[in-house]
Parts: sequence; C-alpha cells; structure tokens
Amino acid sequence: MYVLELGGQDDDFAACEAASAASDVSVLAPGLATARGVTERARYLAYTRRACELVGTADPTVESARALLDAATIDREGTVAVRAVDVRASTGVDTQQAERTLGGVLTDRGFAVDLDAPEHALYAYFADPTGDDEDGSGEACCALGWLETESVRDFGDRQPTDRPFFQPGSMDPLEARALVNVAGARPGATVVDPMCGTGGLLLEAGLVGARAVGGDAQEKMVRGTRENLEYALDGDGHPDRTAYPESGRWDLFRSDAARLPLADGRADAVVFDAPYGRQSRIEGELRPLVSGALGEARRVAPRCVLVADRTWSDAARGAGWTVAERFERRVHRSLVRHVHVLK
Repeated sequence: MYVLELGGQDDDFAACEAASAASDVSVLAPGLATARGVTERARYLAYTRRACELVGTADPTVESARALLDAATIDREGTVAVRAVDVRASTGVDTQQAERTLGGVLTDRGFAVDLDAPEHALYAYFADPTGDDEDGSGEACCALGWLETESVRDFGDRQPTDRPFFQPGSMDPLEARALVNVAGARPGATVVDPMCGTGGLLLEAGLVGARAVGGDAQEKMVRGTRENLEYALDGDGHPDRTAYPESGRWDLFRSDAARLPLADGRADAVVFDAPYGRQSRIEGELRPLVSGALGEARRVAPRCVLVADRTWSDAARGAGWTVAERFERRVHRSLVRHVHVLK
C-alpha cells in the first residue's frame, strides 16, 4: 500500500487524477490518499506531490507516530531522514519535534541520519478534517511512509505568457496537466482536443508522452498552437528532456468540433475546454456547439473530459456518454470550472 500526498484543495479531484497512475485510490484524510499500487506515471501527476510506501496509520500525535514506527518492520539499509508534514496546518503538531522523535527511533535501530541526501526518506503526515479550512474529508490520522517517488514540479516555471502565442484566459499548466491525466494521456495514447485554443491541453498531453491531435475553428488558433507545440515539445521551450518521456507526435487541423476529420475510434480520449458563456456572442450558440462536439467525441474515442463554465451533463448523456464523475473547480470569484469525466 502507498500513501499519496495530494496538492490543491479538492481531494476528490486530486484522487481522480491520481487514479490515472495508481490503483484503488481512496481519500484517507485531508490532503492524503491511499493506493494499492503506483506506476512510474506518478512522476507526471499535477495534484499528487509524493507517493510513499505506507508503513501504517495511527492517531495524529507524535507519540502515536513514535509507537507505530517503533513496532514497524524496517527492511531497509542506508542513511535515513524524517520529514514531518502538518497537512494544511490541520493538526497543530510540532513537526520539528516529530522529526526528532521519529529520527531517534531510527537511530536507536542502527540507522545513520543524513538530512541533506538520505538514501531513504520517511514521511510523517499528520492530518485532521476538523482542523482543515478546506473542509476535507476522511479520518484524523498520522500516516507514515517511505518515499517512493516525487512528481516533477515545474509548473510555475512555464506559464502561458511565456509561450510564443498567448491569449487571455489560457489555462495554467498545472490544471491542464491534471485534466489530460484524467483523460488518460500517457505514452502510446492518442489524445484529441477539438477546441485547442492556444494548445495548453495538447502541450501537457505531449509532455507526458501521448500523441496530441488538435483542431480549432479559427485559423489563428491553429497557427498559434503550432508555434507553441513546436516551441514546447520540439524546441528550446521543453522544460527538461531528462525528466519527461519522449514527447509524443502531434498533429493539428482547422475544423468544426462537430465535424472532425478523424475516423471512428481513432483516439483513446478527447479532452476540451468548451467556450464560456461570456465569451460567446450569442448564448444560444453554445448548446448546439457543445452537443455537436460531444457527439463527435463519442464517435472517435471511448473516454472524454469536458471542461466548461456550467454543467453539460444532460448534453453529454444526450450524446451517448455516461457521466462517471463531475467536479466544480473554483478559479476565482466569478468563474467555476465544471469538469465532466465521461465514459
């Protein structure tokens, strides 16, 4: 078993994304989840920071954590360090005391401590839903785990404004990565965005190794996305070729989202950010546009993630989809993104 350190404030959405790289994911406590298995794709999750091999859980106190570690079997050799985390400041635990106490248990058992470059890092997570300002769910607990993998955290270094082509309202890389992961982006998969805009979703899909295929009704968006993908996937704008799998191939076309130039079943997933009401000249244009895009998505792929400023669940069902999950993601006071996971 593994314990996952979740990021953001929406644990259910973070767990949904984590399920793209782990099995049997379940929210344990605010900011924490458990998983039965974890794959190497966990390195590319947006809202999972770390995955640790679970030692066990206890009450969220230093003494309970000490008793748990003292009773645990430790099948490891080499230097160690302890990192204690009061998740979302929900417990008030003194993390320095926790690190000293748990470090003492390890030294008493013959381990040498190396705080700077340990061969093994033990994470002690303390969480309590009653002290969580984000109204997290789950139980109050301490979870101990040996670090297995950390995700690549480069999102703040590559903002949409840094790309060759930028338009206001472009989605930030952190959210875009999460959405393509939920859709199923990975090496060997083909992911289609029929309303690609400036290409943010396609860029993230390509970075994690998927083949990214995009279209847009506006020629300037197709040209701009081509510039961005050439820069970020094939050129000097790639964040770090040693940290990512080989970028997937990509293709672009100008097309109505309701008439995609793709064969039936051509893709593994479709993901798109539908136009928001305030950006549409005529409000009534949105329903046929979104419904048509959902119908085409159903034709070309078995899975879809639709992002919008409102629920389109009825339209999705009308196009033949089952709404497996839906999340409301607050962007700011006047915008909530509705994320529909469709199968």
